[in-house]
Amino acid sequence: MSDLKSVLDAYKDGNASYEETIARISEVESRMVEATTIDHDRHRRTGFAEVIYGEFKTPQQVVSAFRTIQDSGHNVLATRVKPEAFEALSREIQEVNINESARIASWMHPDRLPDVPSTAIGVVTAGTSDLPVAEEAAVTAEFYGNKIERIFDVGVAGVHRLLRRVESIRCCRVIVVVAGMEGALPSVVGGLVDKPVIAVPTSVGYGAAFNGIAALLGMLTSCASGVSVVNIDNGFGAGFLANIINRL
Repeated sequence: MSDLKSVLDAYKDGNASYEETIARISEVESRMVEATTIDHDRHRRTGFAEVIYGEFKTPQQVVSAFRTIQDSGHNVLATRVKPEAFEALSREIQEVNINESARIASWMHPDRLPDVPSTAIGVVTAGTSDLPVAEEAAVTAEFYGNKIERIFDVGVAGVHRLLRRVESIRCCRVIVVVAGMEGALPSVVGGLVDKPVIAVPTSVGYGAAFNGIAALLGMLTSCASGVSVVNIDNGFGAGFLANIINRL
């Protein structure tokens, strides 16, 4: 509190501008929580609160970060949550939403429900093995208020499955395409639609797939226009970007 008082006194005395004061208050508020520094100012800067990456955090670190963001009045999203952290969140956080398939935990403030855009985001997968990454993208976009059109298991090995769903895909504002193996599906989709395509390579595939590197390189060298690429297994990044595009 003494640090905060000195910041406010400086503003009151005319020794700091409004912008400097906001920045310094943010620094004071960014306190350590179980070895995690929460960025309380991110919502003001970017429009979205900080997201918790839970993969290498202990259950208590996830719970502490979750509660801190919750107490600040923001909606909370935690990705790559492990089963033991899910259990801790279920015990300690009321009304937490758990999605084990997407490995996501979330909580919505009753007064901060997001607006829902009229257009939808398509999430398309090559195979069922890509579902965990695809669900991470879909649930992330849903958390931010988007409608999702899920179109799963339509890979190029049976391209007729994709062609049956083309009209549904074309109705979406932006399309997230998730594929492993050789990663060809985003190029095919990109050649069929007039919408932005976000390609997500997955680590699915036999030895020469190199844990997703083959799919990543194939997507980066796509011959289809309008295809962008996120990192291997980065469903969250694809869902977040799709949300921004859908709200433009």
